[in-house]
Amino acid sequence: MENKISIKEIIRLFIKLGFIGFGGPAAHIAMMQREVVVKRKWMSEQHFLDLLGATNLIPGPNSTEMAIHIGYDKGGWKGLLAAGLCFILPAVFITGIFAFLYQQYGQLPEVQPFIYGIKPSIIAIIIGAVFPLAKKSVKSTFLACTGIVVLVLALFNINEIFLMFGAGILAVVLFYFQHRKKNTLQSIAPFVLLQISTSNFFSETNIRLFWIFLKIGAILYGSGYVLFAFLDTELVAKGLLSRQELMDAIAVGQFTPGPVFSSVTFIGYQINGTSGAILSTIAIFLPSFVFVALLNPIMKRMRQSKGLSAFLDAVNVASVAIIAAVCFSMGKETITDWRTIMIALISAFIVFKFKKINSAFIVLGGALLGYLLYQL
Repeated sequence: MENKISIKEIIRLFIKLGFIGFGGPAAHIAMMQREVVVKRKWMSEQHFLDLLGATNLIPGPNSTEMAIHIGYDKGGWKGLLAAGLCFILPAVFITGIFAFLYQQYGQLPEVQPFIYGIKPSIIAIIIGAVFPLAKKSVKSTFLACTGIVVLVLALFNINEIFLMFGAGILAVVLFYFQHRKKNTLQSIAPFVLLQISTSNFFSETNIRLFWIFLKIGAILYGSGYVLFAFLDTELVAKGLLSRQELMDAIAVGQFTPGPVFSSVTFIGYQINGTSGAILSTIAIFLPSFVFVALLNPIMKRMRQSKGLSAFLDAVNVASVAIIAAVCFSMGKETITDWRTIMIALISAFIVFKFKKINSAFIVLGGALLGYLLYQL
């Protein structure tokens, strides 16, 4: 599927996903799979899986990198920028509004009734994406066993990057022993982060913020919760931010759509106003664009190598298993009473029965049901 997609179509899709992408990376990736593979048929399930595996091998926010990968794949450099920016900016814009209101009034608005309904509907969307991805990724008994082991270990909170690389390396070792006479393994070149320089025109605080968030964006693996641990060390411990402000930033990241890294916009605004918000946001997301631009062009070569193809297959299975583990954990926390069970079942019925329905309607329907049932 080599067909290119118009930049307008890419912009339209990722602006929509940026506004309705509640629920964290697993939910965002599920929505992308539904929109790109099932509804629009822009790429095959296998290629989507390969891109998903690639996002898990590099630092940074997985769902943002997945958006950038899809954009680059379908629209080249323009698509890369369009998809990434359109997915990020709605969250940044909404977070910026919350940051302004928070600074003016000292508290966040009440959104719990809507989130109450959105979360169960997101679980249904994730399950709808995991099912076909799992069927496609399990190509052998070894991969099925790998997926089960990774799922169990992920449920015990083993670090996901260890699981990814562990599965991939195990597959390569197995491949090597099976094909010792035909050594087709190729080395994987390390990826070098391109650094950018700041101009003297920025204030000392902004320069400090920029480099803190650039460093975090360049080395952070894992979920948004890992991000908040970094922020506690880099900002709270050094007196740039209070712990209460960090907790409120976490709350904003949880109930706004789009990547949870947009919490950094909120933090930058609290520390140094609009300029702090803008520079912090650019810094945290910049490494993702660079990593994807470096990695995407070599993905097809990796697939063509039998040794690296085995590595990719194992990483893909591990990626799906980790998403399933996240979905299970989210379900335990979210589906806790008859109301949330009802919302989840209705959403799941729609997801599986009407596969091409717009994800936005499922999210909005869940929010409306949540608001109505929350009052009971």
